[in-house]
Amino acid sequence: MTDKAASGNTARTAEVHRKTNETDIRIKINLDGTGQSDIKTGVGFFDHMLNQIACHGLIDLTIQATGDLDVDCHHTIEDTGLALGDAVARALGDRKGIVRMADVYVPMDESLAFTCLDFSGRPYCVFKPAWQGEMVGNIPVSLIEHFWASFSITSCCNLHIRVLDGRDNHHMAEAIFKSAARAIQASTRIDPRRAGSVPSTKGTLQPKDDLPW
Repeated sequence: MTDKAASGNTARTAEVHRKTNETDIRIKINLDGTGQSDIKTGVGFFDHMLNQIACHGLIDLTIQATGDLDVDCHHTIEDTGLALGDAVARALGDRKGIVRMADVYVPMDESLAFTCLDFSGRPYCVFKPAWQGEMVGNIPVSLIEHFWASFSITSCCNLHIRVLDGRDNHHMAEAIFKSAARAIQASTRIDPRRAGSVPSTKGTLQPKDDLPW
């Protein structure tokens, strides 16, 4: 179940509570923050990556997550992605005035990641990594893609992530999260020239209200 953010939200903040039989996740977000974060998911490397989103996206972010880590970290990472995407969508509201699209390259030592993002209201994720081995930190590398695919679904964004070079999984993962954070920050900025209009020839970027999350 997810708490509803207030309609007509001009502060670009949101609070989301997602609770299932597998996880219990609470998120507070301010898209116009300074990069402050308080993140505890029980998965150390994942916390490190989520802090990159806050720091490099200039997003104030609180995430408190408990999950069935006695099974594995899959549900915790997946559901955090779903809850975070939901929080971003709610903070964006009707998406009036936003830049909407952005692309960012980020190097991390020998690694280079690229993110292209469009808060179009239509979810789609294309993820092309270059992993060396099956683990990064204490999580399977497959869950990095799963996190961003989950985020794309609930934030209703078109998201393309590619690793163009790299040998070290930690460096590649960190470059991915930093480039995605910068793309989120750039695409959610308010463009004063739009004077509050929706950046779409359709006249709306709002996702459907009856989506299942």
